[in-house]
Amino acid sequence: MHDALPAGAIDRLLRPRSVAVVGASPEPQSVSARLLANLRAFGYGGDLHLVSRSRTELDGRPCQPSIDDLPAGIDAAVLNVPQAAVQASIEACARRGIGAAVVFASGFAELGDEGSALQQAIAEVARANGIALLGPNCMGLINAVDGAALTFGPFLPGPALQGPRVAVVAQSGAMMGNVRQAMLGKGLRVSFAVSTGNEAVVGIEDLLPPLVDAPEVDALAVFVETLRRPQAFLAVAARARAAGKPIVLLHPGRGERAQAAAASHTGALAGDHAVMRALVAREGVVLVDTLDELFDTVALLARYPQPPRGDAGVVSNSGALRGLSLDLAESLALPLGTLAPASADRLAGVLPPFVHPDNPLDMTTAGMQNPAVFGQVAAAMLDDPNVGSLTMALMGGLGRDQQRKGEVLLPVFGATDKPVAFVIMGDDDPLDDTFRQAMLGSAVPFFRSPDRALRAMAQVHRRAALLREAGRRAVPADVGELPLPATPGPLAEHKGKQVLRSLGIAVPQGRLAVSVDDALQAAEAIGWPVVLKAQADALLHKSDVGGVVAGVTDAARLRAAWDRLQADVARGAPGLVLEGVLVEAMAPPGLELVLGARRDPQWGPVLMVGLGGIWIEALQDVLLLAPDLDEAQIADALRRLKGARLLSGLRGRPAVDTGAVAHAARRLADLMQAQPRLREIDLNPFVAYGDGGVALDALLVLD
Repeated sequence: MHDALPAGAIDRLLRPRSVAVVGASPEPQSVSARLLANLRAFGYGGDLHLVSRSRTELDGRPCQPSIDDLPAGIDAAVLNVPQAAVQASIEACARRGIGAAVVFASGFAELGDEGSALQQAIAEVARANGIALLGPNCMGLINAVDGAALTFGPFLPGPALQGPRVAVVAQSGAMMGNVRQAMLGKGLRVSFAVSTGNEAVVGIEDLLPPLVDAPEVDALAVFVETLRRPQAFLAVAARARAAGKPIVLLHPGRGERAQAAAASHTGALAGDHAVMRALVAREGVVLVDTLDELFDTVALLARYPQPPRGDAGVVSNSGALRGLSLDLAESLALPLGTLAPASADRLAGVLPPFVHPDNPLDMTTAGMQNPAVFGQVAAAMLDDPNVGSLTMALMGGLGRDQQRKGEVLLPVFGATDKPVAFVIMGDDDPLDDTFRQAMLGSAVPFFRSPDRALRAMAQVHRRAALLREAGRRAVPADVGELPLPATPGPLAEHKGKQVLRSLGIAVPQGRLAVSVDDALQAAEAIGWPVVLKAQADALLHKSDVGGVVAGVTDAARLRAAWDRLQADVARGAPGLVLEGVLVEAMAPPGLELVLGARRDPQWGPVLMVGLGGIWIEALQDVLLLAPDLDEAQIADALRRLKGARLLSGLRGRPAVDTGAVAHAARRLADLMQAQPRLREIDLNPFVAYGDGGVALDALLVLD
C-alpha cells in the first residue's frame, strides 16, 4: 500500500527554496563538505541553514546545535548522519515542519530483515508527517535549474550550452552520476538528476510526474532495477506520451527466472520482466538493453522528440559500410526508405556518373575534392519525403578535412526537424579540436560508431511505431454469464472448454464420460476416431501421467484405451480421483500455436501468443502483448514471431487464418478484463487452419 504524499511535498524535495544541512563539517573530504561545495558550484540561491553539534559557525555561516533549533518550515533537510541517528533526525524534521529529507546513510533494507525493519520505521515516521524522504542509501539529487545540488557526489555544473534538457532518474547513485556525465558529454543539458536509493518513501513513480510536467525537461533517462508501483509508472508513461516527452528506460533483469508457482505455460513464460516490457512499450516507453543504447537513444530523442515521418536514410563515403548498414538495419528491424525519383535525380546531379543513387548511399570519394558535395547529398536525402531520418557516417580525414565536413553539414543538419545522427568513424582516434568544439556546441547528435548510431536510430523509429499504435485501444467486449466455479485453483479441461464455447472460441465436439459405456456412447455420437483425456482439476499435465490416448478408432480399442488410461493415471498420480474422461473428436492437423493470458499481481493482465504444441518449452517463440490491442494489432504481432513464416504456409501447406487466431486471443483479453478472478489461461495447442482454428486443450486457473 502506498500512501500518497501531501500535495507539493515532491516539489519541496526537487525545488527547495530553503535547505538545511544536518551534520555540517569543515573536513575537506567529508560528505557535508562535498555537499556544501556542490551547492556553491551550482550557485544555489535559496536559504541555507547548517546544523552542527560541534561548531557554532562554518565558512562564515552560523550553525545551529540541533534540528529543533532551525526555523520552522524549511523545504528540505539533507541528513548527513549515521544510520543510528536517522530516525531521530526525521522525527525532529517533523517537529519543525520540514517538507523533505535526503538520507545518504546505508544500513537499511539492503542488509536484510533487520535493516528492513529500521527502514520501515523511518518510512512510517516520514509518511505520518508528510515528509518526502529520498533514500536511504542514495546519492541525493541535482536540480541544475535552481542550483539545488543536494548530493555528496563529485559533480560539476555542465557547460553553458543551448539545446534540449534531460532529466535523469536512477535507483543507483553510481548510475545516476554515470548517465548524467554521459548526457553532458553528448552536449545535452541535464536539468535534474535524482538517485532514489532504497525508496523507503519516495520512489521513481513519485518523481516522474513532476519531471514530466517540468518545462525544463524535454526527455527522461530512467535506470531502474525494480518498479514498485507498475500502475503508477504506466500512468506517468501515458502522461509523458501525451506531452511528447520521450522516456528511455533501462531495466536490468531479463534473465530472471519465470514464476516458479505458475501452473500454465503462459504463467511460466510471462515473467515479471517480460510483462513489464510488453506493457511499458504499449505506452510509448523506449526500452533499451545496454548503457550505450541508453546514452545514444536519449541523445537522439531529446533533440528529436517528434516521431519521424518516413523511414531511415543512411549515407557514407564507404562502400563497405553500405553493406554493413544493410545487414545491421535488417537485424535491427530498421526500415530503410526508398528514394523518390526526384531525389535520385538530384543526387545523380552532384555525384559521379558511376554512383547509383540508393539507400544506403555510398557517395564514394565524391566529397574529397569538393566538400560541398557532403552538404548537397545530406540536403537531398533529408528533403526526400520517404526519408524520415538520416544517419551520415563518414571517414573524417585529418584536421582541416574534419572542419570542412562540419562547416558544410552542420547548417544542413541544423535546418531540419528530421532526426539526424552524424558519425565520424575511427573510434577513439583523436578528433580535430576545432571540429570537436563545433560539434559540442551544435544541436546535432554526434557518434564515433556507426553501429551505435544505427542502433539508436532504430529505437527512434521503433518509438514512432509505438506511438502510432498507442492511439488504437480495443474496448473489451461483453463475455456474458460464464460457468466459473466459486472455488479457486485450476479447472479441468472440460470446464475450461465450456468457458471457451461461451466466448465463441471453437473447441472439438466432446462429452464427459464417467464409465466406459458412457465413453462408447459418446464416441458413437461424435464419430470415430476420438481422443480420451483424463479429467480432474488437479491434473494439470495429463500427458505426463498417461492421461491422454489419441487415435481411438473403434469400440474394442476404446475399451482397451479406457483401461490403460485408468491404470496409467493411477500409477502416475496416486490418490487422484478423476471426474471422468473427456471423449473428443480428433481434430485434423494444422499449425499448433499457444494462446494464453496471465494476470500479474502488480502489472495486471497480459496476453501471450506463440508457437505451441511440443515446441513451446523448447523454442519459447512467444510474444507478450498488452490486453488492449485490437484484432488487427494482434494479427500484426503474430508476424513478429521468429517462426512467422509458418503462418504464411510452407512446403505446400495453406496459410494460416491469422484473423481467427487474433479473434480468439482478443476474446481471451475480454475474458481477463471481465473476470478479475482469472489468474492464468493457457490454450495449448490452439490449432490454426486456413479457415478458422480450434482450441485442443484449455487450462484456466482461478484466484
